[in-house]
Amino acid sequence: MSESHPENLPKIARYKPYYEELEADKTYFWCACGLSKNQPYCDGSHQGTGFLPVKYKASKDEEVLLCGCKHTADAPFCDGTHNNLKDEYDTDDPDSPENKAIGEVHTGDDGRARLNGSCFVASLDKLEQQSQGNLNWAAVITAEQGAKYQSVFLLEIAAGRTPVIHFAQRDVILLLTQGQGNINISSQTFDIKSISGIYIRPGEKFRLHNTGPEKLVIIAAVCPLANTPEFADELAANFNHEYPQRTIGIDQANQQPMADRFFQMLVDKTMGSTSVTQFIGDIPRSKAAPHRHLYEETLVILGGKGCMWTESRKAWVKTGDVIFLPRKQLHSLECTDIDGMTLAGVIYPGDNPAINY
Repeated sequence: MSESHPENLPKIARYKPYYEELEADKTYFWCACGLSKNQPYCDGSHQGTGFLPVKYKASKDEEVLLCGCKHTADAPFCDGTHNNLKDEYDTDDPDSPENKAIGEVHTGDDGRARLNGSCFVASLDKLEQQSQGNLNWAAVITAEQGAKYQSVFLLEIAAGRTPVIHFAQRDVILLLTQGQGNINISSQTFDIKSISGIYIRPGEKFRLHNTGPEKLVIIAAVCPLANTPEFADELAANFNHEYPQRTIGIDQANQQPMADRFFQMLVDKTMGSTSVTQFIGDIPRSKAAPHRHLYEETLVILGGKGCMWTESRKAWVKTGDVIFLPRKQLHSLECTDIDGMTLAGVIYPGDNPAINY
């Protein structure tokens, strides 16, 4: 080991990962020591350090985030470890001259405040709703609003049982934000209460039962895109028993740190969801540094208020609002509430909300 690594640790080339476009069948050597002048790739500087580059052959043309902090457990790719190499999450000054010049946008007639790209903030109480029995529903995010990967629907359920609902061969992840009751997923029944995540596998049908004094309010993420819910006369007997756990609530014991922030995975691989991930998190009063993701993301504000920023626009957000973030859209969420903000999100395709660039 050389004097450059007295603790047998690599040098941090930079905290954020490197966005790279790789070519199919081409071999790459990722710098593991952090000393290369050709980041994120090896230039031979590891000689004498005890570190070796990581060889990776791309099987297809792909966009990737290669680790810059060199502490990833998923080399050569970023796994979000860089967030915990600092005591505080990277922030931005909302009162800087550049930010003060950014204009505010307001909610339009369709219930959405539109930011740069296809990003927007949706006020759910202003969306046009449709009815099916005791179910009122509204399309929050679909291809019509610029989504390419996931759709989101608002479901509001009065007392009693809804019609049978399904989205064909798609993953459906529900977030119950208000009320209590139960859900039939094919042949199985689960009790539900707020705040909880619920997973319906492709091909399964479901029905909701409101047993409480207030309406059930659910945000349904559907992946890949769907234009509308579909309804059936009866449930199918096709429950996938390979993944029996379908509901999950908040559990502080399962929180994961992200510098001075925390998040908990809800629906993820452990429940059988391999490409769609649901999480819940808390953020302190602050404005995150502008960043991007390689996944499409939906955020639901569960508590608190703040502001959503993109390149040249900003929009205020409050409890109950839904934010849509297209893939690779530069953005920054600011919490202006002294008590912090609680939010839930769905990312697709993706499995780690801690990865950004």
